[in-house]
Amino acid sequence: MTAIPESALPVLTSGRLAHFVTINPDGSPQVSCVWIGVEDGEIIVASLPRNRKVRNIERDPRVVLSLDTGRKAANGLDEYLVVHGRARITEGGAPEVLQRLARIYIGPDIKFPPMANPPPGFVIRVAPRRFGGNGPWRS
Repeated sequence: MTAIPESALPVLTSGRLAHFVTINPDGSPQVSCVWIGVEDGEIIVASLPRNRKVRNIERDPRVVLSLDTGRKAANGLDEYLVVHGRARITEGGAPEVLQRLARIYIGPDIKFPPMANPPPGFVIRVAPRRFGGNGPWRS
């Protein structure tokens, strides 16, 4: 695992959607737009169902996330962050993670998931391996 650069933390916690890429069984990419957070030096994502991204990670832990920062870099081009990593799945805890992230992505007074007794779901933890894109975090 590579430590998250200080310059990347504001991007990863900004409430901007991340493009989350996993690998399908046939080797093709599968992309989801997801809410993300940072916890204990890892990027976290939550999923209530055992959907395609969860099943893909169970089979192959290699993932990539990309985020547009909404800013211009010193070179005049749009900044973006790309994180290559390895993911692992833990069962349970998804509603709590989603509630925490909903305060960032939707607003402080939101209840999410918007249902009584949501399933425990899955928390995806991404251990970063490499940072790239256009910005101060390039490695």
